[in-house]
Formats: sequence, C-alpha cells, structure tokens
Amino acid sequence: MTAPSFLYLASRSPRRRELLKQAGIPFCLLDIEVDESVLPGEPATDYVERLARKKAASAWKALSAAGVKEQAPVLAADTTVALGADIMGKPETEQQAVQMLMQLQKQVHSVHTGIALCYGGNIETRVVTTIVRFSEFSQDIAEQYVKTGEPMDKAGAYGIQGFGGVLVAGIEGSYSNVVGLPVQETVELARLFNVPFWQKPADEGDGQRL
Repeated sequence: MTAPSFLYLASRSPRRRELLKQAGIPFCLLDIEVDESVLPGEPATDYVERLARKKAASAWKALSAAGVKEQAPVLAADTTVALGADIMGKPETEQQAVQMLMQLQKQVHSVHTGIALCYGGNIETRVVTTIVRFSEFSQDIAEQYVKTGEPMDKAGAYGIQGFGGVLVAGIEGSYSNVVGLPVQETVELARLFNVPFWQKPADEGDGQRL
C-alpha cells in the first residue's frame, strides 16, 4: 500500500476531531455504530480496547463494502470512566448524571481510552489510563453542573475540558486521554502506518457517512 495522506475517524465526538486537529493529522469522518455493552466481568481496560478494535474493524469493512476508492487507515476510540472495578458509561438521565458525580466526588477514579488503527488486514491498538482526583462538592453543585447539559454525552458525566474542569482537583497522566483521545499514542499509531501529522490545519470533509 502507498503511504496514506489522511485517516478516517470513526467517531462522532467533536472532542476527538479537535484533538486530531491539534496533532495536525488530516482526517475525514465516518459514522459507525457497534454494540457497546460491557461483557460480564470485563475489566475496563479490556472493554475499551475491545470496542476500539471492533469499531475500527467494522468501519474498515464498511469502507471496503462501499467500494471507497481512496483507501486510508481507520482510527477508532472508546473512553470510559472506572471507579474501582465499576465502569461508568454515559448517563441516560439527569438524575443518573447527578448520581455519578456524587459517586466520584472526593474520590480518585481512572479514565481509560482504547484506540485502534486499522489498515488492510492490520489492526494496532493502545490503551491509555489517566488517574483523576475529584474535589469535594455538594449535590447542589452537581445538580447545577448537570443543568448545563455538558455531562449528558460523556462517560462519567463530566468533561474536563469544559465546565467539568471545575470539579477536578488533579490528574496523573495524559490530559488529552481524559478529553477522549490520547494525542501522543494516537500519533504513535499514525506513524506506524505512515500517516502524516503536524500538518497545517485544514477543514476536514464530511468523509463517508456509513
């Protein structure tokens, strides 16, 4: 295969788009849906790696089936929050979001992101973990934050890069990982497949909507 000039991002996350732009990696967008259910007894690190791999492979298969002429690697990722052995996904209701935040307050939790890059028959994966410590806050503060709407599409019901940063007392590890895509490890994978990085920003196209 010739060296690709871009990659496909199999994600709807605007935060991942911004982080790819930060790394200067050219990309187009793909829509892909997979079952994100946690398997019984599945550790959080295994869960995010499995989903990232599944998303990347499914997107590559969809590209091939659609007969897309411009071949390029597919990047997929999955991020979750774990409090001990408990995996905390995205809240389904505002009440659930408040409950999640109250579980996390004054606690140390882990944010795990699995990333996968698929090109042809090859898939490379990485799992990155960041330790996050929350400050002490009242339920009233949690309810006020949930009313902003920010927590509703985020694992663990908070966004460190937004209003939710007020709740974070400290982190150990990759900040971009908590946002949703560990930049250093993503570039590492991109380099394995000769995908360019540190390119001047350009408006990404809509890519293939599959």
